[in-house]
Amino acid sequence: GNANLVALRIAEKLGQEDTRVSYTQDRHMFHCLIRDGLTFLVMAEESFGRRIPFALLEDVKNRFLASYGAAREAVAYEYQIEFAPVLAERMQFYGTNPQADTLNRVKGDLVEVKHIMIENIEKVLERGEKLDLLVDKTDNLQETAFTFRREARRLRQKLWWKNARMWGVISAVVALLIYFILAVSCGATLRNC
Repeated sequence: GNANLVALRIAEKLGQEDTRVSYTQDRHMFHCLIRDGLTFLVMAEESFGRRIPFALLEDVKNRFLASYGAAREAVAYEYQIEFAPVLAERMQFYGTNPQADTLNRVKGDLVEVKHIMIENIEKVLERGEKLDLLVDKTDNLQETAFTFRREARRLRQKLWWKNARMWGVISAVVALLIYFILAVSCGATLRNC
């Protein structure tokens, strides 16, 4: 009810130096921003804290200076008709839009980036585990290949000796058979041949 009176008293207390101050009255806070001799003031509930109201004041200050410059010679309420829609739109934005609080938005972005990084790290770790399994399988395959080569060489040698013994036995049997045939026809000592 008495917000205009409180705002007027606060404005009277403020000097002309560039500053940012906040005053509390009941459950409301009056936030003041003075830049280049211009005073920007907003009343907000305490629950808004300080960041959002001062972000609103900085935004309004920048828009006002961009539109009207320093405006030191202005008469009271001279820009109210032109600038009131801008004020209403900016107050609506900062009062309802969660994107208005830059710090909270940045914190939210950081949390999102953190979750993405955690997911990426988990994926890399999973790939690392898969690579470890692949390395283990490769090691096992190399051991199996080495064992196979060794066993194949041993089997080849075994078969070669078995084959050599068989040819030795066959050669001995053939030699005995020839001797036996010759011994039957020429005599046991083979003198008559």
